[in-house]
This record gives sequence, C-alpha cells and structure tokens, in this order.
Amino acid sequence: MGGMLTVVSDRPEPSLQHLPVTVFSSVMGIGGLSLAWRRATHVWDFPVWPSQLLFWIALTVFVVIGAAYAAKTMRYPAAVGSELRHPIRMAFAPTITISLLILATAGSDLMTPVARVAWWVGGVAHLAATVLVVTEWVGREDIMLTQVTPAWFIPVVGNVVTPLGASSIGSVEFGWIAFGIGIVFWLALLPLLLYRLLLHEHPLPSKLLPTLAIFIAPPAVAMLSWQQLTGNHGDPASRILFAAALMFIALLLAQFARLRTIPFALPYWAYTFPMAAGTAAAIASAGDLPSIGYDVVAIVLLSVTTLLVVVVSALTLRAAGRGEICVPE
Repeated sequence: MGGMLTVVSDRPEPSLQHLPVTVFSSVMGIGGLSLAWRRATHVWDFPVWPSQLLFWIALTVFVVIGAAYAAKTMRYPAAVGSELRHPIRMAFAPTITISLLILATAGSDLMTPVARVAWWVGGVAHLAATVLVVTEWVGREDIMLTQVTPAWFIPVVGNVVTPLGASSIGSVEFGWIAFGIGIVFWLALLPLLLYRLLLHEHPLPSKLLPTLAIFIAPPAVAMLSWQQLTGNHGDPASRILFAAALMFIALLLAQFARLRTIPFALPYWAYTFPMAAGTAAAIASAGDLPSIGYDVVAIVLLSVTTLLVVVVSALTLRAAGRGEICVPE
C-alpha cells in the first residue's frame, strides 16, 4: 500500500505451548550456586547475603516458571504429554523435583517449615519420577543409543541430591535410600554414557554438548551427600568422589574451544548446576583438608561459577526479550 513494504519474518512467534521443561535447569543452577556460597560462609566466614540473595532469586524463578508451566499444562496438555514422552526431553522433566530439593536445602534456615515440606515432596516425587522414567526406558523399543545423553543422569542419579537436606529438614533413613539408588545408577550408567561419547558411533548433537557438564554433578553431589549422611569429612570416600568431580571439570574445560562455538540456547543452563556442585565440593574439601591448594581451587571455582551463572542469566533474559525462548525447535 502506497509504496510501503511489508517485512515478513521467518522467525516463529513465541508461544507458551513451546515452553520447554528444560528451563527448570535455571532454578537448579542458581539454587546450586546459593548452596556453594552458603558453604563458603561456613568455611571462610564469607558474608551470608550472597547465598540468601541467590536463594530468593532461585525461588522467584521457580515460582514464575512453575506458574508458566502449569498454565501450559492446562492450555496445551497434548504438548506437555508429548514432551514428557519424548525420548530425550523426558530425562529433563525431573529437574522440577530436583529444583524443589535444592530450594528446600538452600532455604532450610530461612523458612524451615516450608523447606521441610518441600524436601519431602521433592524427594518422594523424584523417586516416583525415577521409577516412571526407567519404566519408559525399559518398555519402549524406540529408545536407542542415539537417545542416550548425559541428561540420563538427571532422573536416576538425581536421587543423590535428596540427602543434602536429610539431616536438617528431612529423614536420614530416606536420605540413605535415595543415596543408594543414585549411586548404583550412576555406576551403571557411567560406562554406557562414556561408550557413546568416546567411540563416536553416535556423536551428541552440537546443541546438546553443554550436557557434558552433567558428568561433574554425580560425584560432586555424592561426596556432599555422603558427608551429610555419615558425618565423615576428608575420608577416603570423600577424596575419591572429589577427585572424580575435579577430573570431569578438567575434561569440560578442555573442551572450551569447541563448546564456545555453540550458539546460546537454554541447554547452556546445563553448565551451571554441575559447576555449582563441583564448587561446593571443592569448598567442602578446602574446609576439611589442611592444604592451601584446596582453598585456591575452591575460590577459583566459586568465582568462575558465579560469573557463569550471571552470564547465562543475562543471555537468557536477552533471548527472552528477543522472543527466542518459547519457540519450536
């Protein structure tokens, strides 16, 4: 009309229908960093406000995302059902229950009664999610090696997160049950995942390469949970688990040149919680073992992980402002 040009964009319009369940990884990352800073206040007498601030941010993000995903469930139940049956995305669904457990542990001093309820809901619900997801893996013939990713650790090995709050707001007995399940499945799945990654018969798609960071989380969280359940600090089991976490951190950093070429997307949040868990384990080791080297490693990791969470948060907000989040892949 009148010489005016109409510009047609090929970019799909954002829709709540396409809000991915993987977005709950952001709560895990921010909440996990809160736990790392919380541990730093005990080891080095750091101020408590960074941990508390991060907890309130993580809780706010959880409420906002939770409300949005609940709205998606009501308005687009078919889309939610499809996501929960997807051979790859189903492994991310239990990020919701892990988020509850992390928030419960991080907020145990700030809102103890609510944290206690959240811990039980998260722990029991995550155990149920483990059964449901493993049942899907066992019963579905369409799940092949190409669908195996490090995210498979989330629904089953995620049980090792439960004991973090067991002694303060939960049940040590239930914590041991969750810990045993998580450890056994970690040892069972680790060879399968290394087989896929090392032999290159079915390489991971580039957009899923950030999930390589998930290898850090099981030994790091297992070390912290072991100490919560047993009261042992700096014992051989703790040292072995921390060494494994450090090795996976080193392997991830060695991939930096390749990983930095991947365009930003929500899977970037997969870096945050594992690095936060590794940082918390390093801080715990610095407090338990009389060596300046542990302090240096822990402080460096705390600085790097804090910067990482800030940067990924900023990139996510920018992507949301550009309408790049709730779009079909």
